Amino acid sequence: MAILVTGGAGYIGSHMVLALTELGEEVVVLDNLSTGFWWAVSGGAKLVEGDIGDEALLDRLMAEHRFDAVVHFAGSMVVPDSVRDPLGYYLNNTVKSRMLMASAVKAGVPRFIFSSTAAVYGNVSAEPAFEDRTPAPISPYGSSKLMTEWMLRDAHVAHGLQYVVLRYFNVAGADPGGRIGQSTPRATHLIKVACQAALGQRPSIEVYGTDYDTPDGTCQRDYIHVSDLIAAHVDALSHLRRGGESGVFNCGYGKGYSVLEVLKAVERANGAPLPVTYGPRRAGDPAAIVAGAQRVRDVLGWQPRYADLDFIVETALNWERKLATRNAV
Repeated sequence: MAILVTGGAGYIGSHMVLALTELGEEVVVLDNLSTGFWWAVSGGAKLVEGDIGDEALLDRLMAEHRFDAVVHFAGSMVVPDSVRDPLGYYLNNTVKSRMLMASAVKAGVPRFIFSSTAAVYGNVSAEPAFEDRTPAPISPYGSSKLMTEWMLRDAHVAHGLQYVVLRYFNVAGADPGGRIGQSTPRATHLIKVACQAALGQRPSIEVYGTDYDTPDGTCQRDYIHVSDLIAAHVDALSHLRRGGESGVFNCGYGKGYSVLEVLKAVERANGAPLPVTYGPRRAGDPAAIVAGAQRVRDVLGWQPRYADLDFIVETALNWERKLATRNAV
């Protein structure tokens, strides 16, 4: 039986495809290539170019393959963009996810793994956010993901669809083997942008807000290496295949780093100071989000391997160097 990976040509999805194919799984990728790249789909996975909002295409794929699971990464994920274009985010992240879910239920797909976000928690100050915390998103991005979580919960009750929701904290880094990484030219991830600035691909790195209620006044985030995040997805699939209960799990390390601490890590990795500018806060950015991340270990058996900010930055910087060489060809 095959696994359908939506958004599998993108940053996080392509790492999932790599992990699944290395485990010998048959993988079908559905991606509209709006932010993904055909060359990022590795391991002999089948790439279908198309949109998860195309109902006819979804039904055809479901009929052609006996999918054991859907792993859903496709969506929009830039918080300030969601504030500017909320209806676009509700369409792409919520309405289209509903169509994907309905097609899976109609085809009898038994399992669904969903890429959610810590943005569902909203502004949680410095204390860790655990899964039983009442969601209070402060951006349309967070709300659009929370709505999809609710749909999965209700589809489970009504149709028996088994699911795992993984709430990502800040995903960063690249495949330690240098095979794939974050390749979107206009990506907004802090570590990627800082690495680009370190290599002279951007004139500077801007810090948005220095007056937050945090130790150094800049936002704190829980950064998780992308390969550890993918390991949690693989563990989630194994959990569901064993008959494990559906549920929601945070994916983070339980430790926060400020924007300035991240920039210092990039400077250490590159051996040179960064060009830094300072600006006002961005809409929708909470002061701090740190994971309460014990449940994913206890229930799914997840054991992270790369919980080190310097290693995360090193792999990200190495990928940016490789990507620059690739793009120059």
